[in-house]
Amino acid sequence: MSTYPTVPDDETLLELARRTGKLLEQNGLKLVSAESCTGGWIGQIVTAIPGSSAWYDRGFITYSNSSKQQMLHVQPSTLTQSGAVSEQTAREMALGALTLSQAQVAVSVTGIAGPAGGSAEKPVGTVCFAWMLESASATSANSKICRFSGNREAIRRQSVAIALQGMLELLENTTPLNLA
Repeated sequence: MSTYPTVPDDETLLELARRTGKLLEQNGLKLVSAESCTGGWIGQIVTAIPGSSAWYDRGFITYSNSSKQQMLHVQPSTLTQSGAVSEQTAREMALGALTLSQAQVAVSVTGIAGPAGGSAEKPVGTVCFAWMLESASATSANSKICRFSGNREAIRRQSVAIALQGMLELLENTTPLNLA
């Protein structure tokens, strides 16, 4: 499990979005986001960048379990066995977003932003992420769990930052040849 060192401000989030967009555009790729606890914040921050329509295809906000199933084809068995806040659900969200979009890369996030809703196993601040290339499967997606502290906004801000940082890492470690 990892955490974010500080709560990022708006400029930090915008800079992460700019860098992500630059790499996507350089590689001729489009991004799709699948969001739960961030409620569309990833889509908001990337579309705040002028020209983002060249590299951002769309976003799915799937806050409820039924919307994850209906809009992203997350398996009911995954939600029952692993829960909405799990790496497996995040991976299935990313795969569904890729399948249902024109994008070649996806980021997904699902978590517990609080102030309520946590448990001993998954306390408030538990957030799961997945990053996926078009040619990947749900099991081969990059994913991780983070535990953030702070209030609801702080947890959501940190989640957006980690989502974008993970996308940057994926893009920086992928050459155009193995994106095809």
